[in-house]
Amino acid sequence: MEKLTATELEGQSVELLPSRETLLLNFHINWASVLAQNTSAAVNAGTLLSHASSGAWQSISVHQR
Repeated sequence: MEKLTATELEGQSVELLPSRETLLLNFHINWASVLAQNTSAAVNAGTLLSHASSGAWQSISVHQR
């Protein structure tokens, strides 16, 4: 990355972006796709002194436009 000198920095200008409504062309649509999944599995052998094992997984994915 190249460093700016004070002279170069003074020569820079800024401009505000239009409001969010303007960027959306006045369509007030907020769209999101949500995908959620829960999965679990359990095993318990029916013998004396056995132990039980279980696992659970969860995932959530959100994509917003």
